[in-house]
Amino acid sequence: MEENQELTQDSKLLLAQKLFLLRSSAATDVQEIEKQRLKDEVLVAIKEDDMAGLYQSCWQEEELGWELDQDLLDSMLQKNAAEVKRLDEKIADAEENLGESEVREALLAKALFFIRIGEKDKALEQLKITEAKTVAVGQKMDLVFHTLRLGFFFLDFKLISVNIEKAKSLFDEGGDWERKNRLKVYEALYCMATRNFKQAATLFLDSISTFTTYELFSYDTFIFYSVITSIISLDRVSLKQKVVDAPEILTVIGKIPYLSDFLNALYGCHYKTFFISFAGITDQIRSDRYLHPHFRYYMREMRAVAYSQFLESYKSVTMDAMAKAFGVSIPFLDSELSRFIAAGKLNCKIDKVAGILETNRPDAKNALYQSTIKQGDFLLNRIQKLSRVIDI
Repeated sequence: MEENQELTQDSKLLLAQKLFLLRSSAATDVQEIEKQRLKDEVLVAIKEDDMAGLYQSCWQEEELGWELDQDLLDSMLQKNAAEVKRLDEKIADAEENLGESEVREALLAKALFFIRIGEKDKALEQLKITEAKTVAVGQKMDLVFHTLRLGFFFLDFKLISVNIEKAKSLFDEGGDWERKNRLKVYEALYCMATRNFKQAATLFLDSISTFTTYELFSYDTFIFYSVITSIISLDRVSLKQKVVDAPEILTVIGKIPYLSDFLNALYGCHYKTFFISFAGITDQIRSDRYLHPHFRYYMREMRAVAYSQFLESYKSVTMDAMAKAFGVSIPFLDSELSRFIAAGKLNCKIDKVAGILETNRPDAKNALYQSTIKQGDFLLNRIQKLSRVIDI
């Protein structure tokens, strides 16, 4: 990493994470002192950027228990009105006396002001006006990145999706590699936040040697997301090559609590250690605003991955041996496996009388035969349809 690079996360995304923790703390056992610290930090950020709209919405959320400071609200509204007036005068002056580039800069300044105070609709409208005055592809891409960060602040996935596609179409007109690599990370974050972990892992790993997207999150967080999405979606060979032995990951993974044990214990088949580290990882997933909605899904799928990997080594195994390997009780394991078997996640059956698990993996040759028959029928149908058209 270059020493002169800006390694600071976008202040609005930092604020969004704190707001998430503050809002979700009502349903968790967060200590009062921690709630107060979060509230103080959010209030400082709101005051610094005169975010009057956000201040009002926080006050209206009864579970937060905020008391309205009318004088503070009036002061922020007055400052915002005065700044909008100043920016409008600057735009008018640029249109009358200066060139196209100065007009564009004045319009962009107004858009960035609306982003700063958290006025989503006004910011999007102003960004569109600015785009109409923008010619260079690189500058248009920068406007898209502003829009994407606004989308991530409000978790507006439709806005994010539309602008990712817009950015890709802009790259057809040109664009530098640095912005293309940054877009990969934006798209990866979107995929992860919408539970497309496989695509997220692919994009994160593709960006691992070119990461510069510090405005979204730190490099440590980037590595955390890369490992979390990869471990649930890659096969063992790919996981070894792209994650376990990746030098970029090895230099950072030890700094992130539980992550090294979580990854290496699963790959090394140390399932008891894996379950212990998994408990620590789940706390981090639960407290992440992008991963939190998928907390239960991720826990369930990761357990299925571990159980499936364990059973691949055996034709049959006793419940007692498997329970000891995972460090859990037999009744717990029986309940777990029953659900996964019923859901089609595990190819095995439980012999309750003998206390044995018997694997029943699908016959690969039979599956290939059935697939060939199915594709052959499809091809014959297509040929018959084509022959009718030719006869006509």
